[in-house]
Amino acid sequence: MTKQLWLNLPVKDVKKSKAFFTKLGFQFSTGPGDTETSAALLVGEKNVVVMLFEEPAFKGFANADIADTSKGCEVLLSIDTESKEEVDTLTQKAIDAGGKSSHKPSAMSGWMYGSLFIDLDGHRWNVLYMDMSKMKN
Repeated sequence: MTKQLWLNLPVKDVKKSKAFFTKLGFQFSTGPGDTETSAALLVGEKNVVVMLFEEPAFKGFANADIADTSKGCEVLLSIDTESKEEVDTLTQKAIDAGGKSSHKPSAMSGWMYGSLFIDLDGHRWNVLYMDMSKMKN
C-alpha cells in the first residue's frame, strides 16, 4: 500500500518560486528535497508536499517534455481556506508577489466560494472556501 502522495511541478527558478510562495504564507521543508534546484513546498494541515523542481531535473524525472502552460492547463491545484476573506487575501497576495489572476472571486453551488491565481511558472491554483454545512448531499 502507498504511504504518501506528493506532487511534482517544474519551475524555471526555484529561488524565485520559493520567494513567491513564502510571500503567500507557505512554508518549505528543510529536509530531503531542499536543494539548489528543488524545494519541498508544504501545503495544508497535513503538510502535503509539492516538490518544485527546476525544469531540467523535472524533465529527467518525467522523461517527457514540459507542458506549455501559456497554451493550456496541465493541472489545477485546489487548496482550501478557512473563510471567504482568506480566499480574497491569498489571491491578492499571489498577484502582489508577481502571479496573475483574471478570475473574479465568486460563489459556486451555494456552498463554495473561490478564486484562481497563476503562479510564476503558469501553474493554476484554485483557492476555495467550502461551507460544508450548506452542501447538499
